[in-house]
Amino acid sequence: MSVRLKLRDIAFFERPVQFARPFRFGAITINATPQLFVRAEIEVEGKTTNKGVAVGASAELLVPKWFDKRPELSPAQTVDGLRRSLEIARGLYLASTGYQTAFDLHASCIGAQVATCAKKNIPSLAAAYGPAEIDKAILDALLRGVETSFFDGMAANIAGIDARLAPDLSERDIRTFLSGRVPLQRVAIRHTVGLDDVVEGEGGVADRRENVGARYFKLKLSGDPAADAARLARIGKELDTLGRDSKVTLDANEQYADLAALQALIDRLDHDDALRPIASRLLYIEQPMPRDITRQSPLGALRARDFIIDEADDSYDAFPAARALGYRGISSKSCKGLYKSIVNATRAAKWSVDGEAFFVTGEDLTCQAGLAVQQDLALGALIGVTHAERNGHHYVDGFGETPAAEAQAFAHAHPDLYADAGQGIRLCIHDGDLLTGSLHAAGFATSVHPDWSAVRPLEQPTSLQEYPA
Repeated sequence: MSVRLKLRDIAFFERPVQFARPFRFGAITINATPQLFVRAEIEVEGKTTNKGVAVGASAELLVPKWFDKRPELSPAQTVDGLRRSLEIARGLYLASTGYQTAFDLHASCIGAQVATCAKKNIPSLAAAYGPAEIDKAILDALLRGVETSFFDGMAANIAGIDARLAPDLSERDIRTFLSGRVPLQRVAIRHTVGLDDVVEGEGGVADRRENVGARYFKLKLSGDPAADAARLARIGKELDTLGRDSKVTLDANEQYADLAALQALIDRLDHDDALRPIASRLLYIEQPMPRDITRQSPLGALRARDFIIDEADDSYDAFPAARALGYRGISSKSCKGLYKSIVNATRAAKWSVDGEAFFVTGEDLTCQAGLAVQQDLALGALIGVTHAERNGHHYVDGFGETPAAEAQAFAHAHPDLYADAGQGIRLCIHDGDLLTGSLHAAGFATSVHPDWSAVRPLEQPTSLQEYPA
């Protein structure tokens, strides 16, 4: 059921995004960063030239110091690394001529992308950003070209996903997984509590105006067991006041130096009565240690708790490697690659047949209202992510600096996702959930594209010198 296409053009744009409050995770605090927009033009095989031409789009923040956390680089340099990744990927994708499936195009370019970026000292996670964003835009164009929705198109494997990048799977595994998907009608939000966020009182964890009725919470960790334990105890007291069942996840963003530091935190969770409100609600702990240390550190007895990788998910073999170390899960983020998310969800389903539970989670890299949040939400709803971290609506004021007409167009086309309660158009959360009904539109989860006249071309890196080794 796959459909072949020919790529005609790829263009990059950006728009500034100012945060309404600081967002601190790991060693970085973000107050503003650009949002990327990709526009891809394709020809669909088997249609006349005019009718076969389709345009697709994607969007994602250019987030500093997440894809590349090296201390010798400034935040601006790490954003430049993402811009470089995009430009390298554009060249590789456009050099691939002739009709092929969307996944053919991805699979034929990803190896060269990682290798070329490595020569320019750009790490694998940042290298994957360029293809990830281009792939989303191409898929949007393809789905529009054949006039079908993301959910229906992926169930039929319209992109032609196969097992060439995941030799531990068979093509039958992938086809069976996709054909059996029943998209979730609701996805619960997981409310992020950043390291600089208020804990108690007005604007705190229990303030409904802040948590918007969430039943799931994602709590950032600093890497200091004592400081984290003290802060978690405070948060636990606030969660106890909510009057509803709630669950939590913990995210260290690579801040725990080693297994010993991690063990110190787990010991507190297991034995400190003040942490019982957190320990009893805990679902999993995300990316506790730096990505390079992760691959060298089997969890051992710590695997009694569920752990997932996120920043260490920098290749198609990352999940099998993490499984061997004792990890049970891996994050899905469309900025890391939608095809890799689908492959990993297939793995989790296959591995869980024998009784052990493996899972894929939804972690939001501050997806903004509009294209980014809709495409990431649809991906999660397809692969079965029942609750997903959604923090874009929390740290940015609605649609931010998006022109009012563009925000209104999204709200009109997707009334189950956006509403204006008198303070501008914002993500609409229904009893702690996001609804996915309007995502069943022709295209990749959107009936609307950005106002291309209201975005500027992607900036070139400020320095042409390669990054320091």
